[in-house]
Amino acid sequence: MNIYVGNLNYRVKESDLQKVMEGYGTVSSVKFINDRTTGRFRGIAFVEMEDAEAADKAISELNGTEFFGRQMVVKEARPKY
Repeated sequence: MNIYVGNLNYRVKESDLQKVMEGYGTVSSVKFINDRTTGRFRGIAFVEMEDAEAADKAISELNGTEFFGRQMVVKEARPKY
């Protein structure tokens, strides 16, 4: 399952987010989204998890929790069109 993670602090690294998500199950990939013009991190990431149940648990438990001083938005990612 692909998970959208938003409102991340700009100091967060991919490894930090991966550690948190691995507490719920196996993480296939973590992709940070950068601004096209500046190349700076936008505070948005996508996390791919192999197990849908683990992903659902991560979403329900992490959405709204504080991480590096900001409340994360965690939800299932919508498909790209």
